[in-house]
Amino acid sequence: MKTETLKQVLADRAAKRAVILATDLASGEERLVYRGESSGDPPLDEACERTFLADASAAVEVAGRRMFLHVFNPPLRLMVVGAVHIAQPLSRMAALTGYDVTVIDPRRAFASEDRFPGVKLSNEWPDEALGALQPDRRSAVVALTHDPKLDDPALDLALKSEAFYIGALGSRKNHAGRLVRLSKLGHSDNVLSRIRGPIGLNIGAKSPAEIAVSILAQITETLHGVGPRSAA
Repeated sequence: MKTETLKQVLADRAAKRAVILATDLASGEERLVYRGESSGDPPLDEACERTFLADASAAVEVAGRRMFLHVFNPPLRLMVVGAVHIAQPLSRMAALTGYDVTVIDPRRAFASEDRFPGVKLSNEWPDEALGALQPDRRSAVVALTHDPKLDDPALDLALKSEAFYIGALGSRKNHAGRLVRLSKLGHSDNVLSRIRGPIGLNIGAKSPAEIAVSILAQITETLHGVGPRSAA
C-alpha cells in the first residue's frame, strides 16, 4: 500500500467511513472505493458492494481483471435503550464480539459507570440519543425498558433508519400494544415487521444473562443472513 493511500485509509477509518482498497493483481494499480459513491467503474462498484456486505476481503474477478478487494468497514454498533439488568451482560458480550456499544437511559441511577464499567453511556432521552448516533445499516437497536415513554420514541426513530436489527423486550401482548401505538405514528405493517418482539431466539432463556445470549444470537443470525431477515 502506498504511503498516501495508507494515510487516507487511516483517516477514513478514524472517520468510520466504509472504504475498500481495490488492487489490480496484474498491474499493482490501487484505488479506493467508497460505499455509496460511484468509482466510475460499475463492475468494480458491484463487486465492492458485495464485499462490503460480506464484510470479508477477497480476491475476485472484475470484468476480466483479477483484483484484491481489502474491505475496511466501520465497526458494528449496538445501541441499547434501557440500562436494565439484561443490558449489563448484553453490553459485555456484544463488546467481545466486536460491537461498539452505547447504553442509553436518561435515568442516571441506572446508566452509571458503576453498573456499566467501560461502556459508553448516554443519559439523553432515547430519541435524542439515537438522533445523534444516527443508526445505519451496520447498527443494531435494542429496546429493553418496558416503558413506552422510552422505548416507543427509540423504536420510532430506529424504524426510520437503516438499522439491520431492531428488537424490543416484552410479552406478545405487550408487543401487540406497542405495534398499535407505533402504527399511529405512521408506520406500516411491513415496516413494523422489522421489530423482533418478543426479542431474542427462543432458547428457553430465563436469567438476564441467558436472555442476553438469546438477543445477541438473534442479532448475529440477522447480521449473517441465517434467519428470515439479513443485514442490508
